[in-house]
Amino acid sequence: MTTDPKLAQARETMNILHEVSLLLNTGLDRETLSLCVSLCESGVNPEALAAVIKELKRESRAVRQAAAEKQAGGGGGGVGDGRVGVNVGDS
Repeated sequence: MTTDPKLAQARETMNILHEVSLLLNTGLDRETLSLCVSLCESGVNPEALAAVIKELKRESRAVRQAAAEKQAGGGGGGVGDGRVGVNVGDS
């Protein structure tokens, strides 16, 4: 059985991108990296995509931290609860 040269090249490219991703400690797995590449190939601005990924990671950390604090009896809500741009009382 022969392998399509384009498919082999795409796999090799993804392997290299994943290695670079690991060296840069991006935290992106192969599937997420592949989705990012597909989005960029579809015309998504890479810098905007990177900014969104950074914000999602930051939000994820904040939510995990708030959940850990709540579980440890630290209460919940207030500053550092993982919500961005929520100002109670603004009209």
